[in-house]
Formats: sequence, C-alpha cells, structure tokens
Amino acid sequence: MTHSKTRQQAEMAFDQVQSQFFARDHAVEELDYVAQVREAKTLRLREARLAREERDRKTALGIMLAKRAKQKQV
Repeated sequence: MTHSKTRQQAEMAFDQVQSQFFARDHAVEELDYVAQVREAKTLRLREARLAREERDRKTALGIMLAKRAKQKQV
C-alpha cells in the first residue's frame, strides 16, 4: 500500500523525533546509573574510612593505656 508523500514525510519526521526521545531517555538512564554507582562507592569508602579510623583510635588507646600501666609499675 502506497502512502502519500506528505504522510511519508510526516512519518519520517515522527520517527526522527521518536529516535531523539529514546536517545535522550537512554542518556538520562546512563547518567542515573553512573550517579548510583558513584554514591554506592562513596558509601563503601566512607564506611571503610570510619572503620579504619575507629580501629586506629582503639589501637592508640591501647598503646596509651599500656604506657600508663608500664609507668605505674616503675
């Protein structure tokens, strides 16, 4: 079935707009994914840093207590 030239042009224009819409939608999805990955990584790194800092504080406290105990013995 043959369509009129005007109809063909309209369909081509619609296809082009639709393709741009889907491309834009895909780009937004990619940006959202990148943001989610970055947030997850930041959270993991923050948790690791806080755990390391807590471990370092406990180690420093243990060293300080050991020095005090040693000084009391002398």
